[in-house]
Amino acid sequence: MNIYTKQQVESIKSETFAYLLVEEADHVLTLTLNRERKKNALHPQLVNEIAFAMQYAYETPAIWMIVFKAKGNVFCAGADLKAMAGIIEENNSTIPKPTEDILIGELFNNIHKPTIAVVTGDVYAGGFFFLAGATIVLAQDDVKFGLPEVKRGLYPFQVMQALLQVMPERKVIDWCIRGYNLPVEEAATFGLVTEVCEAINIEKRTTDICDELKLNSPSAIRNGLKAYRHIRPSGAQHAYLYDMLQQTIASTDGQEGLTAFREKRKPNWTGA
Repeated sequence: MNIYTKQQVESIKSETFAYLLVEEADHVLTLTLNRERKKNALHPQLVNEIAFAMQYAYETPAIWMIVFKAKGNVFCAGADLKAMAGIIEENNSTIPKPTEDILIGELFNNIHKPTIAVVTGDVYAGGFFFLAGATIVLAQDDVKFGLPEVKRGLYPFQVMQALLQVMPERKVIDWCIRGYNLPVEEAATFGLVTEVCEAINIEKRTTDICDELKLNSPSAIRNGLKAYRHIRPSGAQHAYLYDMLQQTIASTDGQEGLTAFREKRKPNWTGA
């Protein structure tokens, strides 16, 4: 990971995060999405903060694992459509600007440390980067999983690539082109979720798994995950897929879908 310099990430404790809560304790870095008012939708500032914190974890030997959580009843609603339209909100973040475009799917490919996603809210669209990229996914038994992009004139290009790393190909394509909600138990059956938990037990289960990982060699785990990323089918196609997304957004149907979503009406597709 080389989006920021080592010197930059070493200043993390003096930086201000606008959309991410960062807590470090007993070899665990906990990152909590803190944009509840916007359903934790991903926009450039939040992605920048996530990348900065993940590179800090990568550069810090004392951090052995990362836990992802989210505020509110939506873990992540995917990409912020207003940000896609160029509407960027003001914030007080002091995180340095990245030296290159951040592809969130690549962050998980290169961390080489266990990442645990604790999913206590619904997940949509680009929110699946966290689930597909994580080493372990604990999901509350009442959450919903949805890929609604095609209903808005878009397509989950990068999410599709990420999901194909953990789920059967035919199921991923079916989900992407039909855009339905996938029950959490079915998501576990297809490999997207490691374990389904009741709400009352999910925090304890998270602690138990972290404690279990701490009993094992962090260097052995790191080398093992690095080797796994090396031998698995390549997922490093996010730049191409990002370009495909931009083409789809710019299409007539893409613009119609975004406009219909904002106006809360049914889109009128033309196929152009």
